[in-house]
Amino acid sequence: MIDLTPLDVRKKKDDFRRTIRGYDPAQVDAFLDLCAERLDELVHQGSSQQDEAAAMTQRLGSYEEREHALNEALVMAQELREQARAQADKSAELTLREAEQEAAGIRRDAETAAHSSRRTLDELRVRRAGFLRSMRWSLERFLGEIEEEERRLATEEAGSPAAHEVAEA
Repeated sequence: MIDLTPLDVRKKKDDFRRTIRGYDPAQVDAFLDLCAERLDELVHQGSSQQDEAAAMTQRLGSYEEREHALNEALVMAQELREQARAQADKSAELTLREAEQEAAGIRRDAETAAHSSRRTLDELRVRRAGFLRSMRWSLERFLGEIEEEERRLATEEAGSPAAHEVAEA
């Protein structure tokens, strides 16, 4: 492709030879002026489009950097979420294990206390039964002694002279 500037088109009209039967110089000049103006517009438009393309390329680069940064942030956020979830799961598991161990300890303590209470209750029942037997034995012995004493008293009263006097009177 030939590099052609608007100035080249304007200078070109002086390079054409003049002939008698040639083109009308005024029309050629007008056409060349029109071509130069249009070429000037196209050059400015091309330059403007290049500037615009460069700006868009720069913006695209900026957007790509932002996209890359956002993707990295998203990946990091996902990793943080996964880490937080894993930590929460681990914490929940630890809390559950601690609660289970505490519950097992409480259960053991309750079973030990219940066993101790049953043993104490059994001991109290045995002591109560022993106390009742001892009390029954003591009462029966006292009752036996009372009955013996009553018989002796009855025997003494039956054999004593005062008893005969009372009986005679």
